[in-house]
Amino acid sequence: MPADALTRIRARGHIGIRLGLERMRALLSELGDPQLALRGVLVAGTNGKGSVAAMVASMLGAAGYSTSQSPSPHLSSYRERIIVDGQAIAAGDLDALLEEVLDASQPGEARLGPATEFELLTAAAYRWSARLGVDVVVMEVGLGGRLDASNAWHEDVAAITNVGLDHQEFLGTSLASVAAEKAAIIKPGCRAITGATGEALEVIATRARDVGAPLTVVAALAVEGMDVHGLTLCEPRMGSLRLPLLGRHQAHNAAVALGIVEELREAGVADVPDAAIARGLEQVRWPGRLELIERDGLAILLDGAHNPDGAAALAAAVDELAHDLPAGRATLLLGIMADKAVAEVLAALAASGILRDARCVASGVPETDRALPARELAEAWARATGSSPGLALADPDQALAAAQALASQAGGLLLVTGSLYLVGHVRSLLGGPAQLV
Repeated sequence: MPADALTRIRARGHIGIRLGLERMRALLSELGDPQLALRGVLVAGTNGKGSVAAMVASMLGAAGYSTSQSPSPHLSSYRERIIVDGQAIAAGDLDALLEEVLDASQPGEARLGPATEFELLTAAAYRWSARLGVDVVVMEVGLGGRLDASNAWHEDVAAITNVGLDHQEFLGTSLASVAAEKAAIIKPGCRAITGATGEALEVIATRARDVGAPLTVVAALAVEGMDVHGLTLCEPRMGSLRLPLLGRHQAHNAAVALGIVEELREAGVADVPDAAIARGLEQVRWPGRLELIERDGLAILLDGAHNPDGAAALAAAVDELAHDLPAGRATLLLGIMADKAVAEVLAALAASGILRDARCVASGVPETDRALPARELAEAWARATGSSPGLALADPDQALAAAQALASQAGGLLLVTGSLYLVGHVRSLLGGPAQLV
């Protein structure tokens, strides 16, 4: 019996990352170019894409607009790769949709080679969004921008949250080269918005000017208050806004999200009143990103930080929330891909006094052969903190059990981070845990 469509698509993981738009354009053409019927925003950036997309979709939904999202990677299920009005696609619908996409990929594969997993899933998201006739697509770039499969769509608004160093083997080793790859999502006829600064902003502004796209630059909103329930932000025109996401960096993401909503209005895509903006922000959820939960008496913080900037934001958030966290010694469950800037990520985490003193359990990362071996990770953490190597357990299930036991003994926070794949796996093992917020 042939394997189902998702299994066959997942098997293409061995192809790896193959940037370029030829295969994607051929695939979309075979599907009838569904992207041509779509309106919305394409969100790029080193960090914050998912948070921004979640905020935008929530605000649009509060105003009565139907939305679709395509987060990448997913947290717990491939069904999360296609979300309409906050709900993941049904398993049966996903399988039937992926069969269509696989069939459509065949004509171009003899000439262009096999489509990647990400290309097939992105094409499926465009196809499903067009079929359902959603009002606004909130699409995230997978990697970079210029040659990412999502960029085969001509969006109404191009958003770039920020620019940092990540995926240098594909995007270049300087902020300018990374910014240029991301800025390429800005196309003639669209509007653009960014929260980038410095050299990266100069590159983005030049691209917008070259293609004649109006560019809006935003700065972080003022933070009026912050606790384990989220942020209270001050927007100059609307006043106080409540955002139930953790971390001061979300004030920057919120500014970009609010700017996107305004640009969608300017583009004639959606008009979101102030009341819906406030309600949408207050209702937004983004699991696995500075998500504080409770399980069996433990406070567990889940965060998919996997690059230096993300790790720095996590470390800062932990220290700022220290007075609201359990007083005992923290425990760190850590798993990182070998192709990441491991030393820099660990140095950023170790900048937190709470995390530097944490007991560390180094883990493998599930469903990948790209993870840094647990023993090497444990030794790297010891070097970053000047401590003795902690536990190293290749099996994530065993590593979680050990970390829970240590955290129970110490009475402090349990932090799971380093890879969104690890965070998603742990979240699934915890069985849909209750949030503290």
